[in-house]
Amino acid sequence: MKTHDRPSGSIQVIDRASDLLEAIARYTQSVSLKVLAAETGLHPSTAFRILASLVEHDFVVRDEGGTYRLGPRFLKYAARVRADLDLRAVARPEMERLLGTIGETVNLTVREGDEVIYVERALPNRMMRVEQLIGSRAPLHVTAVGKIMLGDAGPEETLAYARRTGLPAYTPRTINDPERLLAVAERAVKDGFAFDNEEAETGVGCIGALVRDGSGTAIAGLSVSAPIERRRDEWVPLLVAAAVRISERLGYRAEAPREAP
Repeated sequence: MKTHDRPSGSIQVIDRASDLLEAIARYTQSVSLKVLAAETGLHPSTAFRILASLVEHDFVVRDEGGTYRLGPRFLKYAARVRADLDLRAVARPEMERLLGTIGETVNLTVREGDEVIYVERALPNRMMRVEQLIGSRAPLHVTAVGKIMLGDAGPEETLAYARRTGLPAYTPRTINDPERLLAVAERAVKDGFAFDNEEAETGVGCIGALVRDGSGTAIAGLSVSAPIERRRDEWVPLLVAAAVRISERLGYRAEAPREAP
């Protein structure tokens, strides 16, 4: 993209870095500074300074001969994007199946820091429904999935989360006591599911369960959201079974219980 074709709000150094990365990506082998400067229209000294910063952050590797190629950080991000795409593709049929059975919103979330992010959803065809936008976020302690994620991470992580965040209240029902959160999170892990009882939003209730990958790591949460008066306890085994099937398709195999000696 030529400079005069860029949006007026663009940031010049980011635009130039993007141009350099695009130029490097066009080659199957390492490429010289001279070629990169010519392809991007940048002065060699300008291109060199930007490339040096990209090298420092592992976006670019500078070989012994002074040529450049894409760096290992792109592999990390590519793996994350691929994992998210695979997760959504695997989960979607089970989400649709669960939606067809219970007739309420089904959500897929992943943890990022102290929040869950909604990455996929299956919506019922009804006027009164709970709807979370894909990409929206919520604190761990106010969501069903977030509480079981905290429990799975262990008591130290749960209490550390409480200290970091201060457990802000979003409704009168939000859990804002660390010891109570710890008890609820540990119980959720034992039960294999958790509830949100109008803790994030008044009038909304959720049920959540974990999705695990082949290593047994909890990588996502599956949840059902509905107006609190429509939520039913009999959905729990249906939700848990759907989460297990998604996990199994991602390579997870639960250990069989051992017999007592």
